[in-house]
Amino acid sequence: MGSILNNRANRVYEEITRLYPLAHCELRYSNALELMIAIILSAQTTDLAVNQVTLKLFEKYHTFEDYMNVELSLLEQDIRHLGLYKNKAKSIQGMAKIVYEEHKSIFPNLLSDLMKLPGVGRKTANVFLAEWYKIPRIAVDTHVSRVSVRLGLAKKDDSVYKIEDKLMRKFPKDQWIEMHHKLIFFGRYFCKSISPNCTECPLIDICKTPFPR
Repeated sequence: MGSILNNRANRVYEEITRLYPLAHCELRYSNALELMIAIILSAQTTDLAVNQVTLKLFEKYHTFEDYMNVELSLLEQDIRHLGLYKNKAKSIQGMAKIVYEEHKSIFPNLLSDLMKLPGVGRKTANVFLAEWYKIPRIAVDTHVSRVSVRLGLAKKDDSVYKIEDKLMRKFPKDQWIEMHHKLIFFGRYFCKSISPNCTECPLIDICKTPFPR
């Protein structure tokens, strides 16, 4: 059984790499603070929408103090075009305050420490660790979860934590970061939630839910 699972993982890696050899984080940022804010803002919305908002946001605010000292209502208005903007504005201010006061403006590089920050869950922390510190992690979002189940890398009733654990067991550690991005690209642009491109999918033979559904 183990060799079968390894063969499946190898096949998934090879085919998705052919489709998206340059898969990468699509959020735009120039420093750690901007990256963390962009990730927080990306919850339940698209990277494209986030990039449109942060284009102006990052021109207006530059430091931890900027986000800490602005009136919350003003920050809410700056990100009002994104879903859950009130909660996200509050999380950004809280996160900035803690990192500035308790960590001297340097983000911790431990998952447990990052998850103590407002607005930072396991997925957000994993994305940050992989993208900024290049620490091997696989963050599980809706795309990664959906694709993993469809391709038989996880089960339908698996929690995101279980899926993360299974993916890290199936893929070599030096592939974790790139595999995270490739699974996202595959789920975002090819194996979509609605109307997936099954007719041209190179992995249709191992898909657990092939077209027609």
